[in-house]
Amino acid sequence: MMKTLTLCAPAKINLFLHITGQRSDGYHNLQTAFQLLNFGDQIEFKLTEGKDIHLINTLPDVDDCDNLVMRAAQLLQNQANRPLSGVKIKLDKQIPIGGGLGGGSSNAASTLLGLNQLWDLQLSLKQLAELGLRLGADVPVFIYGKSSFAEGVGEQLQPLKMPKMWFLVLKPPVSVPTETIFSHTQLTRDTRAIKMPSVFVQGEKTQDRAVESFSGLQLNPELINDCEPIVRMLYPAVDQALSWLNQHANARLTGTGACVFASFSDFDSAESVFRQIPSDYQGFIAQGMDHSLAHEQLYHRINK
Repeated sequence: MMKTLTLCAPAKINLFLHITGQRSDGYHNLQTAFQLLNFGDQIEFKLTEGKDIHLINTLPDVDDCDNLVMRAAQLLQNQANRPLSGVKIKLDKQIPIGGGLGGGSSNAASTLLGLNQLWDLQLSLKQLAELGLRLGADVPVFIYGKSSFAEGVGEQLQPLKMPKMWFLVLKPPVSVPTETIFSHTQLTRDTRAIKMPSVFVQGEKTQDRAVESFSGLQLNPELINDCEPIVRMLYPAVDQALSWLNQHANARLTGTGACVFASFSDFDSAESVFRQIPSDYQGFIAQGMDHSLAHEQLYHRINK
């Protein structure tokens, strides 16, 4: 029986983000493309005697009760119809907090995936995604583990085939609360919904789901981030980061920020810009991935 497991919780970027309406429950309907990256946090799980969940908290400003790792573990524990062993969880945080990179959602998803395996609950990805949606709208994309075109609140997913591009991601010295942006009165909430064929070139079909091929997404002028004007207005540091990166490449905001990114065809091009970033910026270079590193790790661990 497997008693220990280490999984990556990969970061994502939003290649674009359109807000197409506001729902009666306060959430927003959107369209976006989630690009998974080969960069992320590491989460270690170790089964213990007893039934307690113990989180080694590397985030001093986040209480355990608010940490999505703990919330995901408790949610899954409560779904079981039998006693479960305890678990010690250690989170090695690498994804910048408040950056629009999906770190918390990815942590929750990798926790659900990892503990589903260690506790031998045998829940399907669909069942885990339904649980994850209770924790956040971005959790399902990490559960399914594929770069995807998303609609609804972000839970209606169609996998995308992406070219192997490199991304330079910068985090200016500020964090942006998502609720601040989505509640702003000047936020665009009526962007015309796009249709997949107008943006993507349809590729091969696998089983019942059409897999779409990427087609110049960053260069398409109709694909923007509706949050960017508000974020630039409220957070001058983000505005400055976008302006700086735009001198070197086509810069975009991911999610509601604060992180900004640009794409490159090769690592050396990204690195040449990375070497020039201002000293008060955090940053990293990562390659886009069609599939989540967490899923690759699970597959190899189960089948070794």
